[in-house]
Amino acid sequence: MSRRPVSSARRLVDSGSFPFSGALQSKSRSNPLLSIGLVLVGAFLLIGYACSGSGIFGGDNGAVSRIQGDFSCTLEVQRAIPILKKVYGDSMRKVLHVGPDTCSVVSSLLKEEETEAWGVEPYDIEDADARCKNLVHKGSVRVADIKFPLPYRAKSFPLVIVSDALDYLSPKYLNKTLPDLARVASDGLVIFAGYPGQQRAKVAELSKFGRPAKMRSSSWWIRYFVQTSVEENEPAVKKFEQAASKKSYAPSCQVFHLKPLR
Repeated sequence: MSRRPVSSARRLVDSGSFPFSGALQSKSRSNPLLSIGLVLVGAFLLIGYACSGSGIFGGDNGAVSRIQGDFSCTLEVQRAIPILKKVYGDSMRKVLHVGPDTCSVVSSLLKEEETEAWGVEPYDIEDADARCKNLVHKGSVRVADIKFPLPYRAKSFPLVIVSDALDYLSPKYLNKTLPDLARVASDGLVIFAGYPGQQRAKVAELSKFGRPAKMRSSSWWIRYFVQTSVEENEPAVKKFEQAASKKSYAPSCQVFHLKPLR
């Protein structure tokens, strides 16, 4: 095994020929308080660096994720499961999740007591792990293009949850997909959407998603719901806000609660 070469600076110090080494060693021997002072100064600098949010101990992990392009509302769904259970109660016993990486959401839901969960993955799963492929094999997860009608009858699921899927659709396809999602729900439809300014797909992944994500404001979504005759579920909105407040939960995505189609 080859050894890592030692730098010339280190050899100089070890040999005692470094120009200032003698002075430093002399000072440290003559004044031990100097060493203590240097240690304290270094500690203060390290603490300040960490507290500023740019050090290895701090920082906004969410901001890093957004910059790198791997921000995900699908992860937010998993965080919100306890809150959603408070809001929807028995409706959470049979859930359909629609969106990228649906296998992770379905797996999390199946860990809950008395809960049945299904998923629709809008994109290919060639790189999926064995757990996800097993869910597909069992029929718990389907791969389907959500620009076309979902392969379920009307009101097949009490609750339908969507994340990271609608942000990639143009209004042309949203006009068909959103009502269809509300069609297969019997009690409610919950949408997790990104905020404007949040990056979603890396350039290398655009071939998978087809187009960059379009992060729309809450006012845009509300106007769109009105135009498509999909009503907001006001009681569910209030329950969600109250439950989130009690749990000190602050979602990093926009969360919309809609009524199913009548």
